[in-house]
Amino acid sequence: MINSMLESIGYTGWILHALIWMPILGMGLVLWAEEETAKHVAFWWSAVVFVLSLGLWWAFDPSEAGMQMVSQTSWIASWGVSYSLGIDGISLFMVMLTTFSSSIAILGSFNYIKVRPRAFYSLMLLLEAGVVGVFSATDVFLFYVFFELTLVPMYFIVGVWGGERRIYAAIKFFLYTAFGSLLMLVGILYLFYKAKTLLGFPTFAYADLLQVPLTGTEQLWLFAAFALAFSVKVPVFPFHTWLPDAHVEAPTPGSVILAAVLLKMGTYGFLRFLLPLFPVAAQHPTVVTTMLVLAVIGILYTAWVAAVQPDAKKLVAYTSVAHMGFVVLGIFALTVNGLQGGLVVMISHGISTGALFLLLGMLYERRHTRQIADFGGIARVAPLLTSAFVLTALASIGLPGTSGFVGEFLALLGAFETHRVFAVIASLGVIFAAYYMLPMVQKVFFNALDKPENREIEDLSRREMVILAPLCALMIWIGWNPTPILTRMEPTVRAVLERVEAAAPSGQTSITLEDGSQVVIAPADAQAPLVDPELNDDPPDDAAVIDGE
Repeated sequence: MINSMLESIGYTGWILHALIWMPILGMGLVLWAEEETAKHVAFWWSAVVFVLSLGLWWAFDPSEAGMQMVSQTSWIASWGVSYSLGIDGISLFMVMLTTFSSSIAILGSFNYIKVRPRAFYSLMLLLEAGVVGVFSATDVFLFYVFFELTLVPMYFIVGVWGGERRIYAAIKFFLYTAFGSLLMLVGILYLFYKAKTLLGFPTFAYADLLQVPLTGTEQLWLFAAFALAFSVKVPVFPFHTWLPDAHVEAPTPGSVILAAVLLKMGTYGFLRFLLPLFPVAAQHPTVVTTMLVLAVIGILYTAWVAAVQPDAKKLVAYTSVAHMGFVVLGIFALTVNGLQGGLVVMISHGISTGALFLLLGMLYERRHTRQIADFGGIARVAPLLTSAFVLTALASIGLPGTSGFVGEFLALLGAFETHRVFAVIASLGVIFAAYYMLPMVQKVFFNALDKPENREIEDLSRREMVILAPLCALMIWIGWNPTPILTRMEPTVRAVLERVEAAAPSGQTSITLEDGSQVVIAPADAQAPLVDPELNDDPPDDAAVIDGE
């Protein structure tokens, strides 16, 4: 009934555009507002965007595997670039996670941002628009524009409002991600020219590029170019060294957005581009083994590094690398359980790790320190803050009944179906997660209350309870009832796996374009066009025959 009502008001036709352009409009309102009211304007505007995005949950048809709510307008016709948007069972949750995390992060920054608030909140809204664009773009050129756009606001958020080493962290973040993106751009241009040669017209449409036949060698090189860009963004070991610096130096809302959604752009790229565009390379034994090895190393190594961190924020930063290792493990298991587990870990990590950074920010506002040794006995003076932190920590380490358990269990189960040794070794990461998280909780909240400064710590305010309540509720709800989420993502996940499994090294013999017309491709060594002369002397009207690749 809700779905019919949304369709009757034309909700599905304009909603994705609104989710991108409303934050940009909000930027103007924030810059026009007074310094004292900028944060309120930004929060309420982002809250409206989040409420609009909630309709996607009901408007989305869980029985369909393809793109839904598709909207396409020509942008740069001579290049074949279109302003094309759409979502499927993968991007649906990433869009909703972005709008939710943005409003929560802005509300959580009210007591943190004291300098240039209008500039800060306008950049937060620009970042939200860019990330939503990444997850909803169905034109590869448009995707790249949004992908690069997100670097700009995050660079300034870290570099202007960060800690003492903010310039170093911001530049390192920018250089790492920009370098990887340039290699992806090379791959995108290669696909563009390959498609133009075969089809006879320029196109960056994702649906058209999916149909471009590539040799095994071409797929391997393109896979490497795209994989490096996305691996830096995830980040996958050993490209992770920029992340702890960026997290530690970023202001609290910057850390929340970085953990909740920016890292997901990398794993989203794996699912959206690497597997569908290069299916032969994606199932190559060397490629799969390499990605699984890096995932397992990331899970175990960063867990050990996190366990010895004296800075609580840096500890949580390293846990992000470990959690994203489970996502990579699930994706390259190439099973339904693995891919679904990876997606649920992405959602759960965005919620629980975002909450951890918010809680650490609240502690920092009270004590102006992040050193674990400076705390102790906080549970006696701030029981509500302690309860929220303990629940979030348990969700982060994957306690059964929480969101973290569902994702990690499915990722390990999917990996066990195809790569048992890797699954068994990776499962040790669950134990190590308890090893680094529980001692930190013990030292901060339950050790002796022997420092006078800690006796003065206040419990959660009303605003802070409003921030943490939905986060804690989601951790429990997903842990106990993940079925609605799994149902919506399963058709798309199966479609991705079917494309990978059906891939043949010899490539395809025809291309079905986005408009339904067909181009028949004759292999380079073919002696005749792929048209049976006895059946038809001429190619069909809506088809073209091209000799050779």
